[in-house]
Amino acid sequence: MSKRPEHKLLFDGADWDFNTLKATYDAIEDIAINEMHLDVYTNQIEVITSEQMLDAYSSIGMPLMYHHWSFGKRFVRDDVMYRKGYQGLAYEIVINSNPCISYVMEENTIGMQALVMAHAAFGHNHFFKNNYLFKQWTDADGILDYLQFAKRYIAKCEDRFGFDAVERILDAAHALMDHGVNRYSHPEKPNLAVELERERERAKYEDETYNDLWRTLPQAEEDNETQDEQIRRQRMEQRRAQFGLPEENLLYFLEKNAPGLQSWEREILRIVRNIGQYFYPQKQTKVMNEGCACYVHYHIMNRLYDKGLISEGAIMEFIDSHSKVVFQPEFDDQRYSGFNPYALGFAMMQDIHRICVAPTEEDRKWFPDIAGNNAPIPTLCDAWAHYRDESFILQFLSPKLMRDMKMFMINDHASAPHLEVGAIHDDNGYRNVRRALARMHDLSVREPDLQVVDVDLRGNRQLYIAHTQHDGIRLDKSEAELTLGYIGQLWGYGVTLQAIDNDSGEILHETHYTPSDLTSS
Repeated sequence: MSKRPEHKLLFDGADWDFNTLKATYDAIEDIAINEMHLDVYTNQIEVITSEQMLDAYSSIGMPLMYHHWSFGKRFVRDDVMYRKGYQGLAYEIVINSNPCISYVMEENTIGMQALVMAHAAFGHNHFFKNNYLFKQWTDADGILDYLQFAKRYIAKCEDRFGFDAVERILDAAHALMDHGVNRYSHPEKPNLAVELERERERAKYEDETYNDLWRTLPQAEEDNETQDEQIRRQRMEQRRAQFGLPEENLLYFLEKNAPGLQSWEREILRIVRNIGQYFYPQKQTKVMNEGCACYVHYHIMNRLYDKGLISEGAIMEFIDSHSKVVFQPEFDDQRYSGFNPYALGFAMMQDIHRICVAPTEEDRKWFPDIAGNNAPIPTLCDAWAHYRDESFILQFLSPKLMRDMKMFMINDHASAPHLEVGAIHDDNGYRNVRRALARMHDLSVREPDLQVVDVDLRGNRQLYIAHTQHDGIRLDKSEAELTLGYIGQLWGYGVTLQAIDNDSGEILHETHYTPSDLTSS
């Protein structure tokens, strides 16, 4: 049995000062950069009080944020719960910015500070910098400057137009924030020269392939529509082309096209949707992001112990905190609320490590590209960069981990009198369980699909929003009416929400909003 090397401990006990904190950070950085070869933004560690941590909670974790009543409400609620002992505080908050800001509480022990710095300043930091969703949708270099601009701008609007007027716009924008993001890359703007060339090629092709015999064939039924129907369809298609419909980003559409909004109101919508877009990748990568950070802190803390830099007491404190974070309650436990993303993410990272260094025959069958490659950290870094939760689970969840976590699938159909076990532990069952779990992390399934599909600015200015229903799941009536009310408030005219069946395309029902009432049909 090998003995740990004798080195001077970085710390002994729970107390710390800034020299101890700096020495501990340097040792962690050496392992993260020189041993694990992580690629991170420059770190900025800020020590804050518990009250400041609560304040950061309330303003969605951002160091600079404009004022809104909901932030104060959240602060009061969390403060009361914390002081009565009903809930604890997060060990850390980390900001996806360059430099990457990590908040640590001054009340933490030095062992906890080491865990937090390994977890946030290197685990989350590496994920933020390298994952493709964050690279595509967020600007780490500019977010802090933008938040400073947003805070100043909204404060000026409050001074000039009044708190009530600004709050009215912010309330509506916050309510629609989840529907104010771009989920897919938008196509490039049309290029006139390219469009003209395409039109010439199309005309040339029609001339070369024209045959007058086609004119004598019977017309299909859809060609026999009335002239009025043709005109209506043409006008609708023209409107859709003019406004680039359908449009998934409701706040963007309202910012650009709402007839009655003033310029400062449009700018506030832009601020809120930009902040919503900043957080959008985090919603798609919760399992991966936390799994990455837990894997990194677990590796680093164990390496600190192996190198003789922390004591047995420190590693035991770490194991206790780590175990609480990655604890997965059983299905019949009162604390159960689905899979803990920390538990699932860390388990998958550890399992990929195992497959890379000690694969079984089953692993070689399921993961031939990585099994036994003896490169666990490069394999994980590649996965962290190129996947989101849905695709990561679909690609890397192994049969062994499904067995270890006792996963199986139950079909629960409202029309069936009994539950049905839909997948067990065999090859087909593993694939079905993996697909089902991946689908649970697909935002297109978890969040309503609302899109602007038509608008008649030259007529009655009615705005049409389509909700595509999947698997017969309808919007909650009260929530739908509230959302429709906020859209109508910003639009200023009538709004119609259409529920459309995903399979048939049939309009199932409509909810109508006018500035004075709300009706359904």
